[in-house]
Amino acid sequence: MKEFLEWHNDIRGEKTVEALKKNHFKACYCKERKEAIEKILNEVPARSVIGVGGSWTVSELGVLKELEARGHTILNHGKPGLSPEEKMEIRRKQLTSDVFITGTNAVTMDGQLVNVDGTGNRVAAMIFGPGRVIVVAGVNKVVKNVEEGLGRIRQTAAPINNRRLGTANPCTLTGECMDCMGPGRICNATVILNKKPTMTDIHVFLVGEEMGF
Repeated sequence: MKEFLEWHNDIRGEKTVEALKKNHFKACYCKERKEAIEKILNEVPARSVIGVGGSWTVSELGVLKELEARGHTILNHGKPGLSPEEKMEIRRKQLTSDVFITGTNAVTMDGQLVNVDGTGNRVAAMIFGPGRVIVVAGVNKVVKNVEEGLGRIRQTAAPINNRRLGTANPCTLTGECMDCMGPGRICNATVILNKKPTMTDIHVFLVGEEMGF
């Protein structure tokens, strides 16, 4: 059974990577996390300051530990013990980091990146500011098109992330988006990168494993 799942992941992953390249993104398919870490490390220049978007995929990958071991400064507003003021300062610094590493809520098989943000710092940094943007996604994030990507966010990513963050939003009870209106809503900014923004170097690493939500 495993070999058939791997075959299916590989086919979908490679097709998606080719579509991303046609849309002017740099992109590659990695069968395993270890391969992805090695390739990402090769894309990070020495002494770079690294910004980190709020991403369970990036945390799960383990690449941040490798970067810290190499002596990089890591701008991660998700570190425990930070005050709201400290988190905001880090978010602003991420916008001008040398390299910004983040996940994506969905990547379409026609080569688009689909994201919904609460604060907007993650999607803002993906569009313009950092010297280089590295996007990491597991094959579970691959969808047919933008409509399916937005559906995936409503049905999977948003409820799980709300639960993880401990919000009081209704999706933490229902398990699906309810288009809530409360102040703690985390689905406020929807950004679809149809093609690579003109002045931003974006490299997408698609991994042949399930990662993130």
